[in-house]
Amino acid sequence: MKFINLGKVLLASAILMVGSITPTSAVELSSLDDPKVTEAFIDGLVLPLMRNHRSPSGVVSIVKDGKLIFSKGYGFQNIEKQIKTNAESTLFRPGSISKLFTWVSVMQMVEQGKLDLDVDVNQYLKNFQIKDTFPGQPVTMRHIMTHSAGFEDGGLGYLIIDDIDNSYPLTESLKRFQVGRVNPPGAQTAYSNYATALAGLIVANLSGLDFNDYIQKHIFDVLGMKNSSFHEPLPENLIDNMAVAYAFQGGKFVPKPFEIVASFSPAGAASATATDMAIFAQAILNGGEYNGARILSAETTKQMLTRNFSHDQRLMGMALGFYETERNGVRLVGHGGDTAYFHSDLGIDHANNLAFFISFSGAGGASVRSALAPAFYNAFAPVEIPVVTPPADFSERAANYAGEYRFWRSGFNTVEKVMGLGGGIVIAPTANNSLFINAGSRTGEYIEIDNNLFQQVGSLTKIAFQEDANGTITGFIYDGMPFMSTYKAPFYFTSSFQYSLLGFSFFVFVGVLLGRFFQRQAYKARTGAEKTVARASVIIASANVLTVIFGIIMVTAVGSQLGASIPTAFTLWLWLPIITTVLGFYHVYNAVIVWKDGLLAGRWARVRYSLIAAAALFMCWFYHFWNILGFRYLT
Repeated sequence: MKFINLGKVLLASAILMVGSITPTSAVELSSLDDPKVTEAFIDGLVLPLMRNHRSPSGVVSIVKDGKLIFSKGYGFQNIEKQIKTNAESTLFRPGSISKLFTWVSVMQMVEQGKLDLDVDVNQYLKNFQIKDTFPGQPVTMRHIMTHSAGFEDGGLGYLIIDDIDNSYPLTESLKRFQVGRVNPPGAQTAYSNYATALAGLIVANLSGLDFNDYIQKHIFDVLGMKNSSFHEPLPENLIDNMAVAYAFQGGKFVPKPFEIVASFSPAGAASATATDMAIFAQAILNGGEYNGARILSAETTKQMLTRNFSHDQRLMGMALGFYETERNGVRLVGHGGDTAYFHSDLGIDHANNLAFFISFSGAGGASVRSALAPAFYNAFAPVEIPVVTPPADFSERAANYAGEYRFWRSGFNTVEKVMGLGGGIVIAPTANNSLFINAGSRTGEYIEIDNNLFQQVGSLTKIAFQEDANGTITGFIYDGMPFMSTYKAPFYFTSSFQYSLLGFSFFVFVGVLLGRFFQRQAYKARTGAEKTVARASVIIASANVLTVIFGIIMVTAVGSQLGASIPTAFTLWLWLPIITTVLGFYHVYNAVIVWKDGLLAGRWARVRYSLIAAAALFMCWFYHFWNILGFRYLT
């Protein structure tokens, strides 16, 4: 066993936490054979991150060469009772990692000859059909498993709830909340909870079992995962071991309700311990088998983990349900998962015969989860990051890439579209012959390294742009996110256009209200038609200002509730855009009267009145464009 100085490992951890990738602070992958080295590294990384990001609990489990080499809980399963987290007994919510069990169950149906990955899934549905939006281009299970079915996103008011009595049976949920198809299958990737739940329903239909019972019988029980369940609420024997969900509010951790995903359980309803998840990861790593128990044949497992779809073969792509990521040149297959209060990751590394599961709670748990895998590979499998030099002629084509891009994983036909009002990913050329991409954790400068392929400066992160038959750039894909392609937004969809006109309109409306206040006597002196048109301006200005202000208040006050239900207050607020739009057209009518009858004091006054009408018309379009005109949500 190779001896490693523990102080050096902890120092490496501290360096890695701030993002440095330096081989001089690295530890060889073989040192994972020493549990003290592994524990020292992970403790040195996890504990400060949990403290700094206010994550109350977490677990890490690692398997290598057929053995569980590390498994540890951090923080408290229950703060009030001071129960410490235990990796073997404390259950976490792996969120969308639950989908991997769904995909395995699908492949079990394939093995049994009950399901064909490449036929119309409507053949397997009993009580409803997926709409034939693109005639001759049906959705298949392969499309579903590669997130290329073409569905829009959805979930407002029904995906994750807090009361089991408000859930629906799987068939009813999928029929009631069927989302729209916005792309032909196989054209773009858009991560879809709906599609995954649909796959689970098909498994239930073909097996004759309730989906949750099927997973229990054919995966959990087979592998000996005794502390795992898809049932919500949890079975009695597991309830007391569930990690409490906490939000950090008012300077303290506040317990939150157990999250219910029962209506779409195949997409994310699992609860499991870290050691159970490690068993599942080991089974996949070992070709579908664990301790003599088999959930898939080796051949089927290999088929499942083989790349099935990619927008660009130079980047990682989609296997069947599992997706590929790359860590320092090492290919991983796995899945991440997020609920409101738990943030998890499962990775399978065939090159090093290694797999891991990590999960951390609280909003800050996302930061801990996201830091761990990169830091682990930077320490135990470091690489030199090549220096990339921009092509001298890049400035000639840089403008082709400039613009605002948005993910296809969005709402298009319902009120959920308004979630995109915050803006997209802005890409702009730089003076350094490169592109600057403003995209959260991936923000940075990117250098062209091949046709439509760019690498981030100081990182191995890559993006690849898509182009149409005419060579026009239409979108891009991040490496490691093959399930979420983007499109280049048209000008009217960009933040600059939307906020510029919104700001102008608000400025006009506030000006009208200030004029009414400071010119009270002149307003009162008006009579007849002139008073009517002046009053119309005050009314439309007031209506729009109130609609926007109350909208902001509404999102602030009840935004956190919208995932579970549509609050009455939100429904009441949606009346305001309707009323305001009617008033807007009334104001436009008055603008016509102003010009027709020569009302107001001169041409400039009539021009100002027309500007108010233009602002009112823009707001009518704005409410319609963002689907907040009417009650455009599913119930």
